[in-house]
Amino acid sequence: MQGLARYVFQSENTFCSGDHVSWHSPLDNSESRIQHMLLTEDPQMQPVQTPFGIVTFLQIVGVCTEELHAAQQWNGQGILELLRTVPVAGGPWLITDMRRGETIFEIDPHLQERVDKGIEADGSNLSGVSAKCAWDDLSRPPEDDEDSRSICIGTQPRRLSGKDTEQIRETLRRGLEINSKPILPPINAQRQSGLSHDRAPSRKDSLESDSSTAIVPHELIRTRQLESVHLKFNQESGALIPLCLRGRLLHGRHFTYKSITGDMAITFVSTGVEGAFATEEHPYAAHGPWLQILLTEEFVEKMLEDLEDLTSPEEFKLPKEYSWPEKKLKVSILPDVVFDSPLH
Repeated sequence: MQGLARYVFQSENTFCSGDHVSWHSPLDNSESRIQHMLLTEDPQMQPVQTPFGIVTFLQIVGVCTEELHAAQQWNGQGILELLRTVPVAGGPWLITDMRRGETIFEIDPHLQERVDKGIEADGSNLSGVSAKCAWDDLSRPPEDDEDSRSICIGTQPRRLSGKDTEQIRETLRRGLEINSKPILPPINAQRQSGLSHDRAPSRKDSLESDSSTAIVPHELIRTRQLESVHLKFNQESGALIPLCLRGRLLHGRHFTYKSITGDMAITFVSTGVEGAFATEEHPYAAHGPWLQILLTEEFVEKMLEDLEDLTSPEEFKLPKEYSWPEKKLKVSILPDVVFDSPLH
């Protein structure tokens, strides 16, 4: 819990019911298979109204790697409901037993079928992750003073604007409620006289926020169209690309990677998302270090075929590169050390 609190204070992201935490270590420092967490509203502690707003109590639910992956591919709330149906995996009170040696799919194989049907019908409700990632503009020569390579690993990063930061943060904490038409906030939003902090209990599948339109830095009104881009991910982040494409973009939604090692973000959008600054005419566009990439359904299907080996990380050797010259897009999967050591 100290680690989770440290993450919240350092990243300024907040946790909500249905979120997941990839921990990659037994939660009690034993040999347990329970190595990750799902978050849900506490079934006994009711929300409390205070002078500073509503306080909602969250419960940590320990899960196995396979259950975490299912939550990513589908949604956290769906997996939590399945855990409630298996007494040894949590039961109605979602009590974590660190001695549990089997996943819910090993205990009841029929549950995997329910997950598969949910993914097919709903897609994924995971709208964004904090990740080790970066991007590079290959459109301009390195000596160009305006070259966006200055935001790449190994150089001094530009800063995300307050408006962009808030929009991206919202996608990490308000991405669970499915809307029929996902909407990105318009770029030319007018300044509001005040900020609204009251939010409905449910979360939207949108980057839109109540306060994000309050700050519109003048220098970021202009959108830069890029001809060619290079995306960089570590192995864990790269493994989520098929989820992003199949579970999000093919369902008309968007997906954001927010860098945890620098002030940078990458948002993939489909043609069904309104308000994005990437368009079919200019599919690669940036506001400072925030890159948006618009992918057509046809190209998404092509990428899924080419990226199929990302779903088998045990057979993976780094670095790994994928390229689509006709689209002027390159994706590299790199070792963690590249992101951990900027000068490496």
